[in-house]
Amino acid sequence: MEKTKKFLLPESELPTHWYNIMAEMPTKPMPMIHPGTRQSITAEDLYPLFAKGLVDQEMNRTDAWIEIPEEVREKYKIYRPTPLVRAYNLEKALDTPAHIYFKNESVSPVGSHKLNSALAQAYYCKEAGVTNVTTETGAGQWGTAMAFASKVFGLDLAVYMVKISYEQKPYRRSLMQTWGAQVVPSPSMSTKAGRKIITERPNYQGSLGTAISEAIELAMSTPNCKYTLGSVLNHVSLHQTVIGLEAEKQMEMAGEYPDVIIACFGGGSNFSGITFPFLRHNFKDGKKTRFVSAEPSSCPKLTRGVFQYDFGDEAGYTPLIPMFTLGHNFAPAHIHAGGLRYHGAGTIVSQLMKDNFLEAVDINQLDSFKAGVLFAQTEGIVPAPESAHAVAATINEALKAKEEGVKKTILFNLSGHGLVDMSSYDQYLAGDLVNYSLTDNDIAENIAQLEKIL
Repeated sequence: MEKTKKFLLPESELPTHWYNIMAEMPTKPMPMIHPGTRQSITAEDLYPLFAKGLVDQEMNRTDAWIEIPEEVREKYKIYRPTPLVRAYNLEKALDTPAHIYFKNESVSPVGSHKLNSALAQAYYCKEAGVTNVTTETGAGQWGTAMAFASKVFGLDLAVYMVKISYEQKPYRRSLMQTWGAQVVPSPSMSTKAGRKIITERPNYQGSLGTAISEAIELAMSTPNCKYTLGSVLNHVSLHQTVIGLEAEKQMEMAGEYPDVIIACFGGGSNFSGITFPFLRHNFKDGKKTRFVSAEPSSCPKLTRGVFQYDFGDEAGYTPLIPMFTLGHNFAPAHIHAGGLRYHGAGTIVSQLMKDNFLEAVDINQLDSFKAGVLFAQTEGIVPAPESAHAVAATINEALKAKEEGVKKTILFNLSGHGLVDMSSYDQYLAGDLVNYSLTDNDIAENIAQLEKIL
């Protein structure tokens, strides 16, 4: 196998600040709306749910650079800066003139990019004197990250894990429990929201929207407890920009600049992290980089959803968020890319998509696993089922470059490895996985149930 070239940064090059794209967006996102008053959300509305430092970041629309606390930077040094890798063997297998690079976030202790925000959120909770935190998790990457971060900062964590993933991915559950978290399959009988859903749909296998409802309810009813979230919100995207800020320097080391940047898309955290630092150069310096999100065909909120206000959870506990959505009652198919089974996109990404700064493609389940296997065979890393969507979109771009005879520099984010998802690869290799499709009528019927606020 031909040696893959890595571009490594020293610890001294670890970013000192996160990049806040809201300060430099041509059009600011519309505000979130309080579900009770129907007025714009204020910081005071969010303080009961989130740590103050995180709320202040969530609401900050003026400061382009926000300092990373030194204690968080020190924890980042466990695994950051992460490598940038030239995928020579994948290029050779595709016989493409494209140059393919990937940012390898799978090297974190939890195996994914999620730790970038988990450490920050745990720090701000600890700083605020919080002792207990709650969260939800889809495929388990965020839950494992928050479990590790909570242990690092001495917090007690309860995780509501989407029931289908709880059953499909037992080793992610084991990782969370190893780091001391309590893991509950969602929907559960432990919350009012969970009991209501189980009563109405006894066989329901859960969704991120359901798990969010349960985690919020527990946080609001538990003394000295705050809620943490792994995607969608602005402060999560902010923390993830360490990915793109490092990648900027590493692409410079490689002597290239990306023509297209790709990441898988669930709620937007890893996509924001790799793209936002580069997107600022499109805003300010006239760069023409394309930014492509790769979402599952079975949960196509950016490619086939609508832009309007919607709840971030199923029970309607969250603020109303201006987003591309399939509807907060959307019940996604049981694909193995559980981290991508979320009904909506974050406010920043949604506004950028609305303003045509971003593109989106949908990838079916079998194509994503086919791409994941090829990547494993050429680059030696088994990608998480979510990350395999980005690999598939990258392969499509590289093959298009081959058809057109055009040299193109492609950068994608390998958001995590799939070493605890091997049961899904077992099913794929045995021919037991299928594609799921949604009709336009399916989507229209679900969206028609939403209250029209926009």
